[in-house]
Amino acid sequence: MNRRKFGLLSTSSVAAAALQPALAQTSAPDPSLLKTTLTPLGAERAGNADGSIPAWTGGIFSAPLPPTTPVDVPMFNDEQPLYTVNASNMAQYESMLTPGTQALINNFGLSLKVYQTHRTAAAPQYLYDNTAANATRAKLDPNGGRLGFSGAYGGVPFPILDTSDPFAAGAQVIWNHLLNWDRYSYYGQFTPGYVIASGQRVLSFGGSVHQVYPYYDPNGSLETYEGYFSKLYNYSVAPAASNGQEALVWVSSNTTIKPDITWSVVNGQGRVRKAPDEAYDTPNPSANGIGNYDDASGFAGSPEKYDWKLIGKQEMLTPYNNNMLHFQNADILLGPHFPNPDIVRWEKHRLWVVEATLHPGERNTSARRRLYVDEDTWLAVMVDCYDAQNVLVKTIVNYNRVVPALPGTIQHGYALWNVQTGDYTYIGTIKQPPYPHNEYMVKLPPEMFDPQQMAASASF
Repeated sequence: MNRRKFGLLSTSSVAAAALQPALAQTSAPDPSLLKTTLTPLGAERAGNADGSIPAWTGGIFSAPLPPTTPVDVPMFNDEQPLYTVNASNMAQYESMLTPGTQALINNFGLSLKVYQTHRTAAAPQYLYDNTAANATRAKLDPNGGRLGFSGAYGGVPFPILDTSDPFAAGAQVIWNHLLNWDRYSYYGQFTPGYVIASGQRVLSFGGSVHQVYPYYDPNGSLETYEGYFSKLYNYSVAPAASNGQEALVWVSSNTTIKPDITWSVVNGQGRVRKAPDEAYDTPNPSANGIGNYDDASGFAGSPEKYDWKLIGKQEMLTPYNNNMLHFQNADILLGPHFPNPDIVRWEKHRLWVVEATLHPGERNTSARRRLYVDEDTWLAVMVDCYDAQNVLVKTIVNYNRVVPALPGTIQHGYALWNVQTGDYTYIGTIKQPPYPHNEYMVKLPPEMFDPQQMAASASF
């Protein structure tokens, strides 16, 4: 297959002079730092030297909402951009842009409207308390951090990184990303997915989403945690050919003890089946070949295929505080090559930079990945994926939004591009008439995530 060549697809993702190496940790983690120089989740409290990144002062939070009230609210919609980055002035900001972002600017005309930075991240007090406890009790698997961890519950597993060992620190960051705070239990009426190929938008899937994070059960504990940090149940209603399909996914925090498991109900088969192929670099049918299962949300599933190395921390431009995406119609938000630049909000934030390379003997179509992980939330807000020839082939962006009633700054949706063609896929809660699209913070019953119950109630 012929590959288009891009002039900015170097092996280095950021300018070397701008990348700040992580300071080496020379002693055991000190949880008292989470009340002084670090935020309760492990970010630097202080702002940067020129004030363009402010100090963290507690984030944004409000009183809890009734379970029947949608969680999304407009934020910062009266602000004006500070400046715009496009092909004409990109060189001025190159050190703050990923190669994937540069490719979208150079080859498809993306522009970035950059706004004032707001450090909105917050979390419930029980997460702060558990995070402080995790700082000294969480341990990576002795056979390799890529396999999992133990000794953590109910908060960021590794808020203070072991920067004396870049590979240990890299594994800690990827687990922090996989377990970033994103509610304990919620229901989404209709979460759509789209494929935008050759400039044409197609609704590739859509349905109700029910998710619980047992790891974040406010009534649970390290002693009662059973090892599956996430359980997801999907019921498809669109497009028509997939109406009635169901999926149940359990994700483990240590695959040497408990493997990830996926069950599915497919129309016409007449039974619930385990689906072990719905993982790693298996193409995701809903993404029409643009993305694989492990590309979801930047990186999803078990990290066992890779060795993870912390490179350092970088001030970068990234989409942030994008509450307004939720209130858009798909035909307004989703353009031929990228979401509407007039709606997407970019800010400057400090991001941990982590490099993933294949572990000896493992294979994946993405032979190398570089992740840019927000220090305040531990969400990998941007990811670049390279093939075996070290050619950039995919770039992924996570759009977050502020949910004051949670509280939290959490994922809204994500976009994944083939940077050679400009085709992309988008998954997130936006308006797709005639379907409702709100999300609610509700406590879901355990039987909803039981494969036996799914089998008993499935329609064939």
